[in-house]
Amino acid sequence: MVEQLVIIGSGPAGFTAAIYAARAQLYPLMFEGFQQGGLPGGQLMTTTEVENFPGFSQGIQGPELMREMRQQAIRWGTKLITDDVVRVDFRQRPFTIASEEMEILSQAVIICTGALAKRLHIQGEEQFWNNGISACAICDGTNPLFQDVEIAVVGGGDSAAEEALYLTKYASKVHLLVRSNRLRASKVMQERILNHDKIQIHWQALPISAHGDEVLRSITIQDQKDQTISELAVGGLFYAIGHTPNTQIFAGQLELDEQGYIKTSGKSTATNIAGVWAAGDVQDHLYRQAVTAAGTGCMAALEAERWLAES
Repeated sequence: MVEQLVIIGSGPAGFTAAIYAARAQLYPLMFEGFQQGGLPGGQLMTTTEVENFPGFSQGIQGPELMREMRQQAIRWGTKLITDDVVRVDFRQRPFTIASEEMEILSQAVIICTGALAKRLHIQGEEQFWNNGISACAICDGTNPLFQDVEIAVVGGGDSAAEEALYLTKYASKVHLLVRSNRLRASKVMQERILNHDKIQIHWQALPISAHGDEVLRSITIQDQKDQTISELAVGGLFYAIGHTPNTQIFAGQLELDEQGYIKTSGKSTATNIAGVWAAGDVQDHLYRQAVTAAGTGCMAALEAERWLAES
């Protein structure tokens, strides 16, 4: 039996695509992932309070939001397989999608495998993840935990500069830890950082451990030039050192950019292969928000529906 539509990956993009596709009677089959993307449901499964997703005036826990999306997809007829896709063949239709346990043929595919924020894996990181350590200032910056306390941001590019500037709205002071002796951010962003009275730059500095009780209270930083150690009392530590898109199995078949994200065409979610679309963080290195991922999941499902009707 050949499926009409297979969705690879879950999270806001995948579940939204599934909801729209199922309501359009495409009877989608979803490989919701298990190990490759961290957890079925994507990065929100490791997030606590989500306060910027429309429709929840009091906020909602990340795992709860994903459970609701998942149940909605199931309600409309999505078939779920909790497994990772390990191999695809997009050279001819029907396309081949394979896990360790099975091989599926499908007329169309939507890819929603997401991207993982790069971590430093310092001592104490797991203990304080979502309790002071985060990789998304826009997602977590408004948390009361970070109100009027000193915060550290790791990175030297535009993302780090943007996150540092954003956090000045809430923090009493922002320490920007730059691993080299220069900023990689654009000139405009550098000027904003260097001239901001709430931002202090620590050159050639890297955190090596995190400390606290129930929440983060301080970090140990090491000077990358002379290896000296110092303590920094902060209530928050944000990583802004990039993301890794989960696109390894698509390399050589789909067109990827220099960072490994899937390239999509214009305002569409279409890839370079007809019948294959990409939605969410796997093709978005700019916004990386749950609501934008959901939006592109909707787009991909609508495009797939029209394409299948015409092909």
